[in-house]
Amino acid sequence: MNNPFTGSGVALVTPFDASMQVDFEALKHLVEFQMDNGTDFLVVQGTTGESPTLSAEEKQAILETVLETNNGKLKIVYGVGGNDTAGIAAKLESGFPGVDGILSVSPYYNKPTQKGIIAHYKILADSTDLPIILYNVPGRTGSNVAAETTLELAAVKNIVAVKEASGNMEQILQIIKDRPQGFGVLSGDDNLTMPLILAGAEGVISVVANAFPAQFSTMVHASMKGELETARKAHNSLFDITKMFFEQGNPGGVKAALSYLDIMDDFMRLPLYPISQDLRMRIEEEVDRILG
Repeated sequence: MNNPFTGSGVALVTPFDASMQVDFEALKHLVEFQMDNGTDFLVVQGTTGESPTLSAEEKQAILETVLETNNGKLKIVYGVGGNDTAGIAAKLESGFPGVDGILSVSPYYNKPTQKGIIAHYKILADSTDLPIILYNVPGRTGSNVAAETTLELAAVKNIVAVKEASGNMEQILQIIKDRPQGFGVLSGDDNLTMPLILAGAEGVISVVANAFPAQFSTMVHASMKGELETARKAHNSLFDITKMFFEQGNPGGVKAALSYLDIMDDFMRLPLYPISQDLRMRIEEEVDRILG
């Protein structure tokens, strides 16, 4: 099975209102904003969506809202991950109508061995016919998925890609070099997207593109076409605000920008905490510069 997820993917944030309930109208607005501005696929319920703080009922309602609003226009990837293999497998077996693929993070906190990671993902792959994107983010999980592990899993029929957020360029380049035909590599670090695409990656799952879908997709698509001047200009334009967005944790920064753009409020559920006023002001100034 070849990787069907290429280009500019967006890890959607979850809007909340002042009572900390999911703001479904703002969610619809955000999805429409993506649909109208060059995004290629949407990722629902990744870490950026604050999935650890959402109930099963809320997650289902969010997915249904995204599917209804999207109405088949963009591919939809759904985040189904955790550190209980049997529990995740059971969720996958229950099925997700309307979903085009699954993003599943490497097990966190347990710190499995590489053999454990391989066994974990093989069980998940046996539990669904949907294409699966591996997600390697050692800064959150506490363990790295080695290049050799990713390459072994790439041989599994419905494991189609990896979202690489290790920040280890040598590791990612090893995967790009040695992967089987049809297996995709997606950047999980926004500021590494352009160089990784130029090295052979097929796209990104982005946080920044929540607020700047048109600018980010321009950078991604120009990189994919080899239009280096356009790609570099867009990359450089977004470079500083990308760092700001992650300065005090994700998704506080990007939610502040989305609030400034009148797309949604910037509430987050604890333990995530609002960004400082100083950072907010710097983000707003940079938003004005990018859009000016």
